[in-house]
Amino acid sequence: MSDRRGAVIVTGGAGFIGSHACKALDAAGWTPVTLDNLSTGHRDAVRWGPFEKVDMRDTEHVADAISRFEASAVLHFAASAYVGESVERPDAYYDNNVGGMLSLLKACVAAGVTRFVFSSSCATYGVPATVPIDEATPQSPINPYGRTKVMGEQMLADVARQHGISYALLRYFNAAGADPDGELAERHDPETHLLPLAVRAALGGPALRVFGSDYETPDGTCIRDYIHVTDLAHGHVAALDALADRPTLALNLGSGTGYSVLQIIEAVERHTGRAVRRELAPRRPGDPAMLVADPARARAVLGFECRHSDITTIVRTAARALESQEANASIA
Repeated sequence: MSDRRGAVIVTGGAGFIGSHACKALDAAGWTPVTLDNLSTGHRDAVRWGPFEKVDMRDTEHVADAISRFEASAVLHFAASAYVGESVERPDAYYDNNVGGMLSLLKACVAAGVTRFVFSSSCATYGVPATVPIDEATPQSPINPYGRTKVMGEQMLADVARQHGISYALLRYFNAAGADPDGELAERHDPETHLLPLAVRAALGGPALRVFGSDYETPDGTCIRDYIHVTDLAHGHVAALDALADRPTLALNLGSGTGYSVLQIIEAVERHTGRAVRRELAPRRPGDPAMLVADPARARAVLGFECRHSDITTIVRTAARALESQEANASIA
């Protein structure tokens, strides 16, 4: 393809973060090509560039797609991503996340890919000794999901070194919010993320379960770094561009600000003007008390700045997307 800046393969491009990345790539002049098996993604979220239904473990099909679209770069989002589920079904996570990564890397080598951006996670750090977390923090994951991401990083580094592929490892924190233009939203089934669950509780849905109220934090609930999905998407495009001049990158993508579960609830209540019904539940195994990024390196290397990640914007865009979904569902 000779379309503008060329084609970029986006695995998992029908999912929450991947679809936002496709929109950002299109705005930056790239042609995103979504490869997705639609096990958790949504076909109607693929609005920018071609779509091909394929599982990452189908090496031959993936390699053929990369070659047909003449793509020299890959953004890899396709993976299972529920921590709790990974504890219950570790075999499925290793099969999909590690097996899928190995298959994709084989396809990339066969098709001559030269740039690769990997969707990693702050889950690779486990329970950090200090916060905020910088890239020198030891990676000691405490659940199968985090371990699959560390394995993915290691596999990519080894294969890329051998075959001359430039790569970026982007360890990001809690993706939240929704497209400010209202074209995309967060849609998971089942939904496990705090923000949409809190909004649903405020709008009359099931009570929000607060897992743990006895952590060593100011209000006893977990603290997380929430980064708006649009900022996250732009970070991936910036990393892709940076790989033109750098062989490797390993960066945290986060806002650098932490909010507790109760602070998120309060923000939702301010926005909606309604109480968030809640119920206390025991701590979930493997939940660290606090995960907050030090984004200094991404700022220095990529010029990365969060423009939408204040809590007001995150809650407003998330709530608007959910309200729109529910309105459309009632009409249907």
